[in-house]
Amino acid sequence: QVQLVESGGGLVQAGGSLRLSCAASGRILSLYVLGWYRQTPGKQRELVATITSGGSTNYADSVKGRFSISRDNAKNTVYLQMNSLKPEDTAVYYCKAESLVITLNDYWGQGTQVTVSS
Repeated sequence: QVQLVESGGGLVQAGGSLRLSCAASGRILSLYVLGWYRQTPGKQRELVATITSGGSTNYADSVKGRFSISRDNAKNTVYLQMNSLKPEDTAVYYCKAESLVITLNDYWGQGTQVTVSS
């Protein structure tokens, strides 16, 4: 079992910055890729960024150069630094622990709202 608790969402003006945090607890997190996804009403949840325990990262094209994902394995926390925010970044952001082992489940956090005003 893995528990994920997100924090750091809020309201920000276009061009501003926010930092999301996701504190993870439970199973050995080296067995999981940690990531951030986002979802707006009526749309499918989409990948924002992921990071492996070794630090390899992957970003959606729409956020490359603006967002940065990092991971503190000692604190079992993954961060998403979001700069140069745009109104189209408005969404509920979810933290995900994706298992690297087929017999283990994936886990999602409860989500945190990010609203970017124009």
